[in-house]
Amino acid sequence: MVAPLISAIICTHNREQYLGAAIDSLLTQSMGAYGVDSYEIIVVDNASTDSTAEIVRSRIASASIQAHDTQATNGSALQYVYESTLGLSAARNTGATVAKGEIVAYLDDDAEASEHWLASLLSVFGQNDQMAIAGGKVTLIWPPDAHPPSWLSDDLASGLGAYDLGDQLVYIHQPSLTPRGLNYALRKSFLQDVGGFDLKLGRIGKNLLSNEEQQMTRLALDRGWQVAYVPAALAAHNVAPARMKPGWFLSRSWWQGISESYREQVSGNVGFWQIRNGSERLVRGLYKTLKYSHRPAQRFENLAYAYGQIAYLGSVTRHLIRRRIVPTDSASPLSSSP
Repeated sequence: MVAPLISAIICTHNREQYLGAAIDSLLTQSMGAYGVDSYEIIVVDNASTDSTAEIVRSRIASASIQAHDTQATNGSALQYVYESTLGLSAARNTGATVAKGEIVAYLDDDAEASEHWLASLLSVFGQNDQMAIAGGKVTLIWPPDAHPPSWLSDDLASGLGAYDLGDQLVYIHQPSLTPRGLNYALRKSFLQDVGGFDLKLGRIGKNLLSNEEQQMTRLALDRGWQVAYVPAALAAHNVAPARMKPGWFLSRSWWQGISESYREQVSGNVGFWQIRNGSERLVRGLYKTLKYSHRPAQRFENLAYAYGQIAYLGSVTRHLIRRRIVPTDSASPLSSSP
């Protein structure tokens, strides 16, 4: 059997209400000239306690029956893997280890890929040997009868996964513009070269640690690789009702501040200048919160931003204190927690 060219990976933790649709969107991919055997699907169950395993196994059985009856589908394309170490980065690394494809493409368990998602990603990597990372446009699927709240700005909506840089391929040169992790592909050789995803970044249980994609983009650019936005690789992201509440955005901003602090630690770019910059950002956020008090979306966006800076300053302060106490030869950003 010929090895697949691309491996589609869904890492999931207790998301039974959306997981089936995510898998189904991968089972119905249109691969064109690449052929149906050009991809595989791997679902990494990250210590779920709901019906995740049953959902996956029922589709494995269904795909096998369909393959036997029609000879049109690769029944072995879908496989289930269990990862007991809780954390998105751990699950992603496990998926990449199992993957047989040269390209690994991650789809969130609450997202749905468009019909040509994998073929569009595969085409970009196939045409450019220097492409390390690519991701596509992301639209949002709101809950039934729900609409974006008045206090939600476009910038904050990007925290729900929305990502749109236009209708043309764009090469990314700034880590802040990196593709969203819910619609995200990497060349496996690059991922192995950088040692996989950092286990101290990425969601772990209910915390919202992030910045793992930004870190990957920075590593890729520093090593001379290329990163791209691929609009044809479209995916849609379900907005859970819980994420339509102000508290969720405040929590996300808090963890974003901690994540940014740790990313700076990893890069070795630390110092008391972080306190100055973080304080300036905090004051700016509070000032704009007051300035736009009559505009709900702008007011809340700046409040959330300021809230995240408090977390950033706390994380930076703790790290700087540890650096002054712990001897230099035993301290390493990679071994420190934010």
